Amino acid sequence: MRGEVVLSVSTLLGFFLTLIRVGGVFVFVPIPGITSVLSPARVVMSLGITVALFPEWPSIAATPSAGLFVMWILAEAGLGIGIGLTVAFVSESLAVGAQVMGLQAGYGFATTIDPNTQADSTVLVIFSQIAAGLLFFATGLDREVVRIFAHSLEVWPAGAFVLSRGAASQVLLLGATMFSTGLRLAMPMIAILVMVDISLALLGRVNAQLQLLTIAFPVKMMTGLGLLGFLALLLPTLFRAGMSASFTVIQGLVAR
Repeated sequence: MRGEVVLSVSTLLGFFLTLIRVGGVFVFVPIPGITSVLSPARVVMSLGITVALFPEWPSIAATPSAGLFVMWILAEAGLGIGIGLTVAFVSESLAVGAQVMGLQAGYGFATTIDPNTQADSTVLVIFSQIAAGLLFFATGLDREVVRIFAHSLEVWPAGAFVLSRGAASQVLLLGATMFSTGLRLAMPMIAILVMVDISLALLGRVNAQLQLLTIAFPVKMMTGLGLLGFLALLLPTLFRAGMSASFTVIQGLVAR
């Protein structure tokens, strides 16, 4: 006698809603190389994580209407995307700071191929993206994301989350701090490079025969390189502080 696997409608609905939340999270979580991976591999990863979360699948008593099911889908997608965005904002703040620093230090003229998008990007932006991806795993934040995601399924089972204006405002406020954090990261380099420009201008004013224009560019690049070496030592601390703020927002997002 052959055994048959029977999946109820409640189980299928729980699987689908959990899959939507998992997919929303892992679209924006800054996993190195995730965007360059083939779509089938990303689908298999999302399916595998959803199956692993089988004990947390919701038990839906009755078959919902089409309108109610669409509302559940939007709510689950919104929660997953919100969690993913709050994590991604930290790495993007480093990219904003690298973009500002590269423009001031003269590295904006040096471009390379972005391994994620296959497009030309400045070298400092690529460096910040790689550094953020490495720090994401080196500091154990990948485990924290999975832990918070599992906690969200315990507090808000799939199909029970309700989108609120307060939750959306928290995510938007954290996104606004992405630009301020990147600017504060770049301000020390900007200030020192301005002092270098003023010093070269005064030196050229004292002796007009000096061809300072030819050495200004290398001096600024070398000064910027030295400051980048100093800032690289501070990246783990800055990354942890940014992730701490992101996790605070996530906890407020999933709290009842």
